[in-house]
Amino acid sequence: MKRKVFAYPYIVWMALFIAVPMVFIFYYAFNVDGSFSFSKAWATLSDISKWRVLWVSIEIAAGTTVFCLLLGYPVAYILSNMRKSIAAFISVLFFVPMWMNFVLRTYAWQAILEYAIPNMLGWTDKTLTGSVWAVMMVLVYNFIPFMVMPLYNSLSKIDRSLIEASGDLGANGRMTFFKVVLPLSVPGIVSGITMVFIPAITAFTVPALIGNGNYNLYGNEIEMAFKQAAGSAGSADYSVGSTLAIILLICVFISTAVMNRFDKDHEEGGNLL
Repeated sequence: MKRKVFAYPYIVWMALFIAVPMVFIFYYAFNVDGSFSFSKAWATLSDISKWRVLWVSIEIAAGTTVFCLLLGYPVAYILSNMRKSIAAFISVLFFVPMWMNFVLRTYAWQAILEYAIPNMLGWTDKTLTGSVWAVMMVLVYNFIPFMVMPLYNSLSKIDRSLIEASGDLGANGRMTFFKVVLPLSVPGIVSGITMVFIPAITAFTVPALIGNGNYNLYGNEIEMAFKQAAGSAGSADYSVGSTLAIILLICVFISTAVMNRFDKDHEEGGNLL
């Protein structure tokens, strides 16, 4: 009974900041002049431009996730093979920048890409912001720790006797990695992909500050829809922003379910190879 009491604040927090906002989102999406209707939601769903933005967001989020995996896996692998004291120290250094506010880090990268690097290279009339690669680079910088953490946790738990047994059976380092280490680290890969892809697809600060308006992602589309509704004359119409938010929520649920299913299949005996 005492343990249940400690869960009450969490339940209240979930209700106030997750359940209640979701109720309002669905209310505004399907409410037309006080009655339930799909008309405004259908009008938003019929707008092809919204789907194009969603597809671009998925592409950039997927690219960010791939780069985080390619860069984060070697880092996590090296850390997992170090002494725990050294690995802990390097991990702290790696995660210290993450203690700074996300928006401040993005502003710092904006200054670096817009002024510092071009001035250093003598490009007085050029800037590195406003490109898809700049947006992805800053997204990778911000989210790569969320890839490294689960990978390191998964790799550090691998029984070293399995690696030694692989060597005793004649497998070289490459075979051991692909036949032993990589399959056993799949749970960490799945967790890392989930922790990077979902926030990347919902990001709006980085595209707004680094993309210079050239690469608005789906989060920016939702933000602009709500701002336009709030700034319009008369009663605010939040149906567009709410409908877009529901679409994004469905995408997040689908991606999470797919990754959880993949992880479950692997635990039941599946394999990457």
